[in-house]
Amino acid sequence: MTTKYIFFTGGVVSSVGKGVTAAALGRALKERGFKVAVQKLDPYINVDPGTMSPYQHGEVFVLDDGAETDLDLGHYERFIDIRLSRVCNITTGQVYAEVIGKERKGDYLGGTIQVIPHITNEIKRRIGLVAKATNAEIVLVEVGGTVGDIESLPFLEALRQLRTDLGRDNTFYVHVTWLPYIAATAELKTKPTQHSVRELRSIGISPDMIVARSDHPVDASLREKMALFCDVDKRAVIPMVTAEVLYEVPLLIEAEGMADYILERMGLTARARPDWSEWRWLVDEVRRDKPSVRVALVGKYVELHDAYISVREALKHAALHLGVELDLQWVHSADLEKGRSWDVLESVSGVLVPGGFGSRGIEGKIQAAHYARTHQVPYFGLCLGMQLMVTEFAREILGNDQANSTEFDRATPHPVIDLMPDQRTISDMGGTMRLGLYPCELQPGTIAAAAYQETQVEERHRHRFEFNNAYREAFAAKGMRFSGLSPDGRLVEIVELADHPFMLATQFHPEFLSRPNRPHPLFLAFIRAACDRAGIPYRA
Repeated sequence: MTTKYIFFTGGVVSSVGKGVTAAALGRALKERGFKVAVQKLDPYINVDPGTMSPYQHGEVFVLDDGAETDLDLGHYERFIDIRLSRVCNITTGQVYAEVIGKERKGDYLGGTIQVIPHITNEIKRRIGLVAKATNAEIVLVEVGGTVGDIESLPFLEALRQLRTDLGRDNTFYVHVTWLPYIAATAELKTKPTQHSVRELRSIGISPDMIVARSDHPVDASLREKMALFCDVDKRAVIPMVTAEVLYEVPLLIEAEGMADYILERMGLTARARPDWSEWRWLVDEVRRDKPSVRVALVGKYVELHDAYISVREALKHAALHLGVELDLQWVHSADLEKGRSWDVLESVSGVLVPGGFGSRGIEGKIQAAHYARTHQVPYFGLCLGMQLMVTEFAREILGNDQANSTEFDRATPHPVIDLMPDQRTISDMGGTMRLGLYPCELQPGTIAAAAYQETQVEERHRHRFEFNNAYREAFAAKGMRFSGLSPDGRLVEIVELADHPFMLATQFHPEFLSRPNRPHPLFLAFIRAACDRAGIPYRA
């Protein structure tokens, strides 16, 4: 069949929920038997988010092929249960770099390079690559930002042209807006949505559907008003009241008939009857009263929870499937260095130290690892969290007081964590780390092997530094087990302690492969250990 495209734009305010809406719709279309792919168009000039501060961008989500992408791709993968590739995230920086590179090579034969047609043609080419790379029958494309942003104009122009290029039956425009609530009059206001649609139409795009986000119920009269003034069918005005449970959104759009309406407009017939039983169980389980297990996430970007969104969701997935409530405590590692937040750390039954870069707060994370080891508290380290568990062990157990990573102390006499050999000649920071999916062989009789129930797994990576093998024998002699190794035995992928209930850390990022219906085995093992520590019963 001819590939169909659904384009998502946003209006009124940013962070209105386009990504979650697109992900939820993708799941609904998959439930109807269609092969779905999703793409995010990001208007920033950075080539990718790999060098951006988490405070500005939130989490950098890494794909199988090593692409560093927007966190919305995490929503897409988790909701739809698919694996995406680098063609699924386009930035302005990528587009302009490609066009300028061609101009420098003379590919345009001396022509004047302009936004239209050269930039818009490159955008359209990259949108078309998704269907070719994935064989998707329906491609959902989300434009970052809001209508009216100057940065988004080339993307919106490209989407306008695609209706002419692909045909009306093969394109569908969804506009996601916000309905503000005026407390003084207890009213939801549609005027900002009307203005947003007018702005979109001035660009040449008339939305086929409006998703109206709100914190309050949207009555029939408001739907009729938006349909009238925005020139869409009443059925095509989809109220989206803020859900208490994130994973309830697919059920909400199902109840509103969003997927069926879009298929009808695009001349498609569902191939399968949607089965939401597993998804309903998930939402019901979130709402069910359950015993609570308290876990600390000790990070350096905890002010912005989106910096650790995949970690948070992976913990929730594991807790849900074990039938317990996750009580997540956010602990700033720099506070621990100053003697603060120790009461919080001492109140938890599990400690997780996630990835990160830079020296700020590092000693606080090491202190958290020390506390977990000496008090027999379950500990789970991710990437940097593994490297700092190793550093703490070297200082306290091996007696190398000045042990460190060369990332933080190039002159350390005990570089237990060191720059990877193939990283030593690299000067560019963007896209040059060890990125993407790599195999890991599990050692029999270890906690890791018991969790996975596999002999070899593949996990996503994002790092430059690694365990220094010159110290492997010394660590092993003192009780550290290297339970996961690269197939050639060179790279340490997983470490754990033999004399601890659960002190395990990975060089990779297992959080990226956790799914609501299929929690990651290591997160399940960690939450089980935390429950055992707290004496909380859990589902086998």
